[in-house]
Amino acid sequence: MSQGDSNPAAIPHAAEDIQGDDRWMSQHNRFVLDCKDKEPDVLFVGDSMVQLMQQYEVKIWRELFSPLHALNFGIGGDTTRHVLWRLKNGELENIKPKVIVVWVGTNNHENTAEEVAGGIEAIVQLINTRQPQAKIIVLGLLPRGEKPNPLRQKNAKVNQLLKVSLPKLANVQLLDTDGGFVHSDGAISCHDMFDFLHLTGGGYAKICKPLHELIMQLLEETPEEKQTTIA
Repeated sequence: MSQGDSNPAAIPHAAEDIQGDDRWMSQHNRFVLDCKDKEPDVLFVGDSMVQLMQQYEVKIWRELFSPLHALNFGIGGDTTRHVLWRLKNGELENIKPKVIVVWVGTNNHENTAEEVAGGIEAIVQLINTRQPQAKIIVLGLLPRGEKPNPLRQKNAKVNQLLKVSLPKLANVQLLDTDGGFVHSDGAISCHDMFDFLHLTGGGYAKICKPLHELIMQLLEETPEEKQTTIA
């Protein structure tokens, strides 16, 4: 999928303040301040799937990611456009993380699967430009809805597109988030996703354990090994 003006999902745009309390911008400004005050080795950026990982599943965050000096820049409802805007406007400044985790795309309701994949690719390319030392992990989009539906199909298509496109970009890996969430009858359990979109503690455990293993692997990888891998 081509980037830039031809793809609306790859055009940076601040979230519209629909409710009138400017909370989105307040969160962004707090993240920018965190960049000035903290020195993360790992940065998480994305939508509510990232945000709730720290806020509601505190045990998982404390045990797996806090020891890695991680920052969580997740905002509920964000799309690829919003994340691009945030990263272009201060959330990649004054820090030098070793690993950046990106998880966004399920809220891009107005975009096609091709556009969503292109938006995620644009985020990866921006990170490569602004933080060339960072190793990037893109988490695949989760299935959604209790039963099979068009949005679930679209997310699956985004993941398939990313499997083809991301290997062509530098310093990035796609982590499969299948996790066995979809049962043999096509249903998703509320024990994994309490509202059939957002994860429960058990659901996060299925994602975060392999994610933690991959992050540890990347943190332990030496620059020499990195060059060999890229070559």
